[in-house]
Amino acid sequence: MLEKGLKATTTVVVNETNTAKVMGSGDLEVFATPSMVALMENAAMMAVAAELPEGSTTVGSEMNCSHIKPSKMGATISATAILTEVEGRKLTFVVGATDEQGIIGEGTHVRFIVDRERFMAKL
Repeated sequence: MLEKGLKATTTVVVNETNTAKVMGSGDLEVFATPSMVALMENAAMMAVAAELPEGSTTVGSEMNCSHIKPSKMGATISATAILTEVEGRKLTFVVGATDEQGIIGEGTHVRFIVDRERFMAKL
């Protein structure tokens, strides 16, 4: 049952695959904003995955966030998503990311529930 308050946290270590330099979003070896956004999206997906109808998944449609602090190589990044609103197929989450020093990013994220087969048939 999809209810407000569903929550998940996902974690990654900053390494050579998720830096701004490698992702092309900058030229420094710090945690990339696109990597932070992906981690937040993953947390939101995981927060509701077990409660979805058979054959369904969620897809991201909107991300509004701020990346407010850099994180160095080797830092552990955790992203948390909390379901705050359910409007039919539309799911809204509050998302945040932290490293060992504190908050590095925050925002809101919208996902929609879709039928896997119908969604893929549109491609």
